[in-house]
Amino acid sequence: MLKFTLKRLGYMLVVLFIVVTITFFLVHSIPGDPITAMVQDLPEETRTVYLARYGFDQPLGVQYVRFIKACLCGNLGESLRYPGRKVIDIVRNYAPVSGVIGGLSLAIGFTIGILCGILAALNRNKWPDKLIMVIAILGTTIPTFVTAAVLQYLLTVTWPIFPTTGWGQAKHIVLPVLCMCVGPVATYARYMRSSVLDTVNQDYILTAEAKGVSQFRIVTRHIFRNSFLPCITMICSSIAGIFSGSFIIESIFAIPGLGKYFISAINDRDYSVVLGLNIIFTGIYILAMLLCDILMALTDPRIRYSNDR
Repeated sequence: MLKFTLKRLGYMLVVLFIVVTITFFLVHSIPGDPITAMVQDLPEETRTVYLARYGFDQPLGVQYVRFIKACLCGNLGESLRYPGRKVIDIVRNYAPVSGVIGGLSLAIGFTIGILCGILAALNRNKWPDKLIMVIAILGTTIPTFVTAAVLQYLLTVTWPIFPTTGWGQAKHIVLPVLCMCVGPVATYARYMRSSVLDTVNQDYILTAEAKGVSQFRIVTRHIFRNSFLPCITMICSSIAGIFSGSFIIESIFAIPGLGKYFISAINDRDYSVVLGLNIIFTGIYILAMLLCDILMALTDPRIRYSNDR
């Protein structure tokens, strides 16, 4: 298992380096420079001073080497839009906000979706199955901003229970979490239903039923474990989206999250913030994929053995 983990860790570092390199050159391939993009009609002398201060007057290869060296030292640079604010400080201030909303939404959506998927599969073609699938289809087809608008109208205008915008209290979390729960519930319910339906037709399930094993034991010990593998892959890939946040939700509910800040940095062509946050998001994603590989190997040892062979 240690060899398996170290091998995946090596792949992770290679992928991170490739993504960082590609992102760096893509960002710098945009015509113009960020100083001119942020400040119009800037005097040429002042523009030259700012370019020299941030090193944009150097050849691209020199900028790349300097950027990689800074990253290896743990320095992601400082914002061009807000001088003096380091990228790591931006992440420290805004990531917890997106993490709270995204983490709660994913945890609640995953739990409810898994339970709904199992319930639908065990009641195939009955009214619970049809009801859950209708809800799942609606959850995957209705845009998030529509769900947010409906919830705001119902729970803040018609029945003033929760505030429309703001942050800092528990009541400010409810509506954003509800909006972001809809997608995970629908997605995991559909995937879990398909996986369970595939599992219940296996020979070992029929054998357990013939031996008189209780339905609860069959579901918990056989069906759930073997149907859970596809959902492990999905939830690990969804972890990266927790901290990147939802720009739409954060904009609608005026939440000071990292996703909104990331989109603003792209619009402002804030190179340091874009590159720094991209490194953070990529690192979280590939760490989640590493966790996925480890969990799948622990859940199904055949994966580990096939890789070793």
